[in-house]
Amino acid sequence: MNTSWMDIAAGRGALAGGLIVAGVVVVAVLIGAFWLGIRVKRREPPRPTPAEQPRAPEGGPVREVMENREPNEVPRSDHRLTPHRMPGHGNAGSRSGASEERPRWDEGSSGSFGSGGAGGR
Repeated sequence: MNTSWMDIAAGRGALAGGLIVAGVVVVAVLIGAFWLGIRVKRREPPRPTPAEQPRAPEGGPVREVMENREPNEVPRSDHRLTPHRMPGHGNAGSRSGASEERPRWDEGSSGSFGSGGAGGR
């Protein structure tokens, strides 16, 4: 009977020893990762100084331009149209269009299209 308790105690000792070894391995891996991170950080270029930071243009920041553009429709054809067959190889620029009033939200309407609600109209 004493022999079985000794075997169990010996097994627990081996398990405890294995956990200690695993813990030491995990700590060693974490220390190695920290050390490697420091080495990688040292190889990076230094942060830019305030004098090296980008500046706004002298004329001030660039403003948004709101304008209507002329539509550039894809020509209809019986053949499959590839960018190589399109005028300008598919890179044709657009032109400014006539100034038109853009549709805006109306007071009293639902504010969304196709909502199904009465929307006040």
